Amino acid sequence: MASQNTIPSIEENQFNQLLSYLKTTKYSKRNRLMVLFSFYGGLRVGEIASLKVDDVLNNDGSIKSEIKLKPNQTKANRNITYLINSKLTMELENYFHHYPIYKMDDFLFKPKSNKQRFTNNSLTHRFKEFYIGASLSNCSSHTGRRTFITKLASKGVGIKVLMKLANHTHITTTNRYIDVSDDMKRNAVELL
Repeated sequence: MASQNTIPSIEENQFNQLLSYLKTTKYSKRNRLMVLFSFYGGLRVGEIASLKVDDVLNNDGSIKSEIKLKPNQTKANRNITYLINSKLTMELENYFHHYPIYKMDDFLFKPKSNKQRFTNNSLTHRFKEFYIGASLSNCSSHTGRRTFITKLASKGVGIKVLMKLANHTHITTTNRYIDVSDDMKRNAVELL
């Protein structure tokens, strides 16, 4: 298995390639939303697998502005909050428009076998299948999270804010996620 440092972030054209591939998959809307939670929200695959309807939806049917995960839903085994941006809000609205809401305490994403939920391992493999299907090599379930952090860094978001958005406890961890591109370097020197 590749270490986190060898897992690349992906460029916009590769991201669009992935989204195009997802349109061809069975359960394409579900698959798209699962992947977008990593790219637009920075969630880990295990956190995506553990999401329940009431983590993202208010009782009145509106989309929440943040996801508050409980310790049993997180890698760090602690309470974690992720913000839901406008892009993810629109994706969630579209998802709920196409898929009826089961119960508020149901898992948001269910496998085709109609098991109660994806396991962390099964969703990790599913993400890998998506990347392979989209002809994107060396990608994993962590690629979206890495791209989320790198993209924000390239737009000038400070490392402390990135650390909080990624729910890391150490800046050094966040720093390892940032891929520096030629465009980022060029934009930096043009600031002078």
